[in-house]
Amino acid sequence: METATAPVEPKTNYLNADYGIKSWLLTTDHKRIALLYLISITVFFFVGGFFAMLIRLELLTPAGDLVLADTYNKLFTMHGIVMIFLFLIPSVPAVLGNFLVPMMVGAKDLAFPKLNLASWYIFITGASLIFYAILTGGVDTGWTFYTPFATTFSNTNVVTAAIGVFIVGFSSIFTGLNIIVTVHRMRAPGMTWRRLPLFIWSNYAASVIMVLGTPVLAITLVLVALERLFHLGIFDARLGGDPLLFQHLFWFYSHPAVYIMILPGMGVVSEVIPCFSRKRIFGYNFVAISSIAIAVLGFLVWAHHMFVAGISTYAALIFSILSFFVAIPSAVKVFNWTATLYKGSITLETPMLYAFAFIGLFTMGGLTGLFLASVGIDLHVTDTYFIVAHFHYIMVGGMTTAYLGGLHFWWPKITGKMYPESFSKLSAVLVFVGFNLTFFPQFLLGYLGMPRRYHAYPPEFQVLNVLSTAGASILAVGFLMPMIYFAWSLQYGKDAGPNPFRAAGLEWMTSSPPPTFNFDETPVVTWEAYNYDQIDAPNEGVKVAG
Repeated sequence: METATAPVEPKTNYLNADYGIKSWLLTTDHKRIALLYLISITVFFFVGGFFAMLIRLELLTPAGDLVLADTYNKLFTMHGIVMIFLFLIPSVPAVLGNFLVPMMVGAKDLAFPKLNLASWYIFITGASLIFYAILTGGVDTGWTFYTPFATTFSNTNVVTAAIGVFIVGFSSIFTGLNIIVTVHRMRAPGMTWRRLPLFIWSNYAASVIMVLGTPVLAITLVLVALERLFHLGIFDARLGGDPLLFQHLFWFYSHPAVYIMILPGMGVVSEVIPCFSRKRIFGYNFVAISSIAIAVLGFLVWAHHMFVAGISTYAALIFSILSFFVAIPSAVKVFNWTATLYKGSITLETPMLYAFAFIGLFTMGGLTGLFLASVGIDLHVTDTYFIVAHFHYIMVGGMTTAYLGGLHFWWPKITGKMYPESFSKLSAVLVFVGFNLTFFPQFLLGYLGMPRRYHAYPPEFQVLNVLSTAGASILAVGFLMPMIYFAWSLQYGKDAGPNPFRAAGLEWMTSSPPPTFNFDETPVVTWEAYNYDQIDAPNEGVKVAG
């Protein structure tokens, strides 16, 4: 047993080992692949944001005077497809998960490095098809590809877009498979299941959903393409098909997909809060198991999206009850994060601001989700802006703030450089304020009865829509700022050192940026997770053997 000392900065690391383009395009280093994903999804995020900007500009006035109705249908469809399949689903697992999972468990790489690289190429291939569909006429079905419109009536590039999403799905499956096998087979000696960081638990649970749920979506989209091309009668009632079958298949994946997006974000928050509270996580076992519970229960609630679609009253009652149950493990996490903060030595660095934003916005989204689990309320607000607001409070308010919090937390580890704290805090505040100003008015719009997907609306809704568009402008500035100061930090940022936040975890025991194979020697873990009491104790080092 010996006391760990600060790692010596190596002459080479994963960033400067070889600068050639070919070395990046053929790399099997999980950290470089994570950066390839980071660059890709950042581009896709701003493309999806551009579509959102056009939507909000159209809704600035009651009359549909910016774009035609058909064009508006394509805008919200393409916004949804790009943001969900090319940003929200891959963001934390493919970027932060790819980068951190091997280091957090003490491995030199993911279990299947070549499959990891292949997953990025598959992702880019599917994204290219989606953008080809967008550039050659667009898609107007909504991101849900609902039948019979998608199979019979739409004259847009449904098949091309569906095949693109189908291909992107394989990228998710491969990423999930890699994370599952790595967690099971490549943990360092002493890294027991009860010593795993909660980020690992969350990504593991999300990976199970990816592997089990994504094939269902893939099969469903293939059936849509076959129905559209060959009129097989799978979903077409005129040919003996069942239109509701599509919704059952689609939501069987797409509701658990919400947890593919949000579970890894929960893992980020579970790392940030103990660090900036200088405390062990409260109720580690409950927080860990709640991730698995969310993954399991997430597969049992899909039909709450179908209360108005024609399912029986008894089925609606069962799915309503199950939808209330899925809120319990999410609430466990929120209460345990809050208990961790209690009497903690809290500091308000940028990652902590994003963690607070996540808790507030995700809680708002979760509570309004209980409204939608109630059949009586759901019948009245379905297909109104209440649904839009709820979904965005979970996905943008929750997932995106967690992703930004994770980027700010691990940016010094990824690059070896610090970002300007004052600008990053300002950005976090703008994101929080801009988000609430954008989407809270939409709860009111939905309650008042404004339907979604319409490019024109009655004049009495204009004030709330103007507020929403103004908020979107502030939100856009908040999202653009990290792009600027992260790029600035690469050249001018202060050297971060191996552990600028004095955080717990194996990833902080390597240099910043990490060496190519993460660890010169395989670490042996002899301490419990989140041992901040030991880290902060006078003259106390982390004990490492090996």
